[in-house]
Amino acid sequence: MSSSTEVTLVGNLVEEVELRFTAAGIAVAKFRVASTPRKFNRDTNAWEDDKDGALFLSCSVWRQAAENAAESLQKGMRVIVQGRLKQRSYEDREGVKRTVFEVDVEDVGPSLKMATARVEKALRGAGGQGQGRQQGGGSRSGGWGGGQGSAQDAWSSGGGQQGQQGGWGGGDEPPF
Repeated sequence: MSSSTEVTLVGNLVEEVELRFTAAGIAVAKFRVASTPRKFNRDTNAWEDDKDGALFLSCSVWRQAAENAAESLQKGMRVIVQGRLKQRSYEDREGVKRTVFEVDVEDVGPSLKMATARVEKALRGAGGQGQGRQQGGGSRSGGWGGGQGSAQDAWSSGGGQQGQQGGWGGGDEPPF
């Protein structure tokens, strides 16, 4: 029996994002998130992690979002995950019935509670694959680049700081 419930989870990545491709070439990224509730200890007058209440959930995200997650997220990062909580039952090698909970991710990103992030729009390639980032001047601090997009596209405007050369340091292919 399977069920799903919309959830939003805030926690830390406990492993690197693993990116794979199906036989049909569709990207899927898997990762695990630990969400640990905190409680106030009146004896020490400090907040502490509730180790007994830690929740570890396996998450999977598909297609372009999978590639973006693999490129953007790293082990230890605090992330916000939104998706569908699914319950799956199976029988292990010893014949014991088990039930696991997993998140089919709709959206994921870094938490900005104690960090900063620089956002870059992913450019769409042919067929939704081979997509990369484009940024002017070949540096992360440069403007959005290459004159791509329309004037109405907020992602393509660089506030007058658009670079004249976009892509990955002069080439059109990403470095992988």
